[in-house]
Order: sequence, then C-alpha cells, then structure tokens
Amino acid sequence: MKTPDNIQLFQFQNSDYLYLLLTIPVIVGIFVFVQYLKGKALDRLGDRNLIEKLMPEASLFRNWLKFSILILVLASLVFAIARPQYGSKTEESERESAEIVIALDVSNSMLAEDIKPNRLERAKQAIVRLLQKTKDDKIGLVVFGGEAYTQIPLTSDYSGAELYLEAVNTNAIPVQGTNLKAAINHAINSFNPETETGKVLILISDGENHEEEAIEAAQVAYEQGITVSTIGMGLPHAVTIPDQKNGGYKKDAAGNNVLTKLNEDVLMKIAEAGHGIYTSGNNIESGLSKIADQLSETTKSKVKMEVAEYDDYYIYLVWFALLLVCVEFFILERKNRWLRNLKIFE
Repeated sequence: MKTPDNIQLFQFQNSDYLYLLLTIPVIVGIFVFVQYLKGKALDRLGDRNLIEKLMPEASLFRNWLKFSILILVLASLVFAIARPQYGSKTEESERESAEIVIALDVSNSMLAEDIKPNRLERAKQAIVRLLQKTKDDKIGLVVFGGEAYTQIPLTSDYSGAELYLEAVNTNAIPVQGTNLKAAINHAINSFNPETETGKVLILISDGENHEEEAIEAAQVAYEQGITVSTIGMGLPHAVTIPDQKNGGYKKDAAGNNVLTKLNEDVLMKIAEAGHGIYTSGNNIESGLSKIADQLSETTKSKVKMEVAEYDDYYIYLVWFALLLVCVEFFILERKNRWLRNLKIFE
C-alpha cells in the first residue's frame, strides 16, 4: 500500500524524552575527568610502568568497557521510554470535523483575582477542558489585548496546543487594552475560507470594551458562516489588578488603583449577534457543557483522513538494555589470569 505524504510510518510517541540523551555527553565528560584525576594521582605515587607491574591484574580497558556498556544501557532506556513506533498499515477514515478558533483576552485586567487563581488562568483551564470535550475538530488560538495575534494556527494536535497555551501570559502582546473588534476580525481570518465545515469562534474575555463595532464584527462573522459564542471572565463588581512587575496593584497616572469588572452586557450582545451563546466563566462546567452541546449541533463536514496504525517496539530496547546489564555484571574490573595469557580484555 502506498503511504500518503502526511503519514509518518516511524515516530516516537513520547519524543520529549529524547532530550534526556543530552545528559550522556555530560556523563561521559565527568567520567573522562575522573579518569584523568586518577591518572594524575598515580603519577604522584611514582613511575607509571612500575605501578602497572605492581598491579598486573588492573585493567584500564575493562573500566572503559564497563562504562561504555552502561552508557548504551542508558541510551537504550531513553529510546525505550520515548516509545518508538512503526506504522504497520494505513487506512482511510471518514470523520466529521469542525473548525474552532478561540480568541483569548490577555490584557492586564485578566490578572484580576476576583475568580481564582485569576481570570487568565481560569480561562486557560476552561480551554483545556474544552479541548478534552472536542474530538476530530481543528483548533486555533488567537490572543488579543489592544491588538490581536495568532498564537496557534488551526491544528488537530491538541497536546501541542496545550503546550503553547501554558506559555500564554499578559506579555504575549505589546499593546494593552481590550479590543474585541480586532479579536473577532483577526479570528475570522484564521478560518480556512475554502472549507464549508462548521466554524465556531469562542471569545473569552472580561468584556471591558464598549465599542458597538465589536457587535457589528460578530454579525459579519455570522454572515460568513461563523457562529460566535462568548465566555465572560470575572465578577460584575469592580476589583483591583495585581501589578506582577512592581508588586502591589496597577495604578493610574494620578496614583489611584485601576479597577476592572466584568462587562456581561457587551459579551451577551456579541453572542446574540453571532447567533451563539454566552456563558459565565464563574460556572465553568455548565458553561463548557453548553458550548460542547453547541459544537455537537454544528453542521460538520465529512473529512477523509489517512490514519496509520502503529506497533510499539520499546520492549525490544528494554530487553537489549537488560542484556547489556547482564554482560556488564559478568565483566570483572580486574583481568582474569587465564584470559591474560590469551591477551583477551587487556
């Protein structure tokens, strides 16, 4: 069977563990340095040739051989936990798929702690839970404040998306503010214009924006086949914003504390204009359930996908490592007298 270009027959399921291989040069360097110190200590005791005659059973080669075997054991175990896999066969699978773009507010007001641990962290937790509820859909992430940027283009790699999401913070954008219009317009351009699949935009913000243009942008999105739902983060009463750089709380030019509160009204109007739903981030579980139900009702296109079935080969590396340990155990650090005459393992 011909393998499609987008299918990799060989892969490491846990490829991040391969970084442990970087410890091997460090270990080798330490071992070489220790051997150098031992050699200098022997030189201080007297003539090296004389010392070797006094210790005829000592074997430098065996010492290096045992160390080399242990390094191979370490490398084998690292490759084993990385789980090498080989695709035994590929098959064509037809699945229903939608496109979901999440627009996440990363302005300073999202640092407010009226919901714990703060608005931004609670929003990131909501996104992770939403990823856990979706299947076969493509996910994209747009971050915004005064401007909007693509953090994650549309992808089916949920685990990779979670890694990028962990790094999101209020420093992700250079311009502060809460420009909901910019977020919606940028998100619209993040969808694939050539597909007719169901398209959903989820806007997560505290809604501190009073521009009518944001509501108009949601209407434009719906006219282009994009449903717009919103999640409001925070409480409706004013709270202070922690200053992570200088400590204390954010202050204005007059030295007064900057206050922020959830603007549910604008978020509700945006969801209404986008024919989506509004939910409060304070009741995260029920809100996500509503959005998940909406996604399941979204008209999805059927996409043909090539799927590879992989077989694990890590067990062979484990057995190889165990074999090497046994070999290393039976190699003595000193020369065997009967082997010395044969010049073996000198």
